[in-house]
Amino acid sequence: MAPKFVAPYRLSGKQGKNDAADAAAICEAVQRPHMRFVPIKTVEQQGQLCVHRVRQGFIEQRTATINRIRGLLAELGIVLPLKASTIRREAMAHLEDLPGWANTVVGDLLSQVSHLDKRVEQYDQHIAQIAKEDSRSQQLMRLPGVGPATATAILAMIGNGHEFKCGRQFAAWLGLVPGQYSSGGKARLGHITKAGDAYMRSLLVLGARAVLNRAKNKSDSTSRWAIALAERRGYWRAIVAIAAKNARMAWASLTLGERFAMPA
Repeated sequence: MAPKFVAPYRLSGKQGKNDAADAAAICEAVQRPHMRFVPIKTVEQQGQLCVHRVRQGFIEQRTATINRIRGLLAELGIVLPLKASTIRREAMAHLEDLPGWANTVVGDLLSQVSHLDKRVEQYDQHIAQIAKEDSRSQQLMRLPGVGPATATAILAMIGNGHEFKCGRQFAAWLGLVPGQYSSGGKARLGHITKAGDAYMRSLLVLGARAVLNRAKNKSDSTSRWAIALAERRGYWRAIVAIAAKNARMAWASLTLGERFAMPA
């Protein structure tokens, strides 16, 4: 169980926060009929998830380093746009013109970015190998917008997906469904909840963007639905809807196995 689901059952006041109060709260929470539990991961799943976490860490370090280069160059009067490729190119072009230690610092940062590029590429190869060796990953990759990274991340997090009763539960677990603010019999739906794992949600959203960008050149039912939804509700709402749809189909693919049929 997630700690945030157990905390409401811990008695406050004199007992406060201690091991005995935590144990009593866990015993009380586990008996609730609608309690949600964290999927238990195998050792293999934990190892695969380590690959994803480290890869994402390298990407964040690379982004931070590029932003640091941009900030240092701005202090010297060289203002660059936010695009990473432009920052790399312009920083390299202005490197010889930088005075004194600024040349050394920016050069070291550019070398660090190149090193992180190699590390990210290496971990991309690890993920591709993991996906190649798993038949369930191959089945997930048949879905539009689902590549090796998304497929292996889903498997590392939920396995066969048996902890969820339906695909909407999985989408809600990822925070891809709208939050409700309903009262008096009136249903009010707001923005998506953004609950759950942000990394997994970002992979599905990036895949959804690729699906929508390529939909104009396709005539299948999913592409036609995506284009019509974007015209009716807007680009970003369509992106979230496609991501939620992919999450539901991924759950169905893992649960049904070979019985799962791709949409026509």
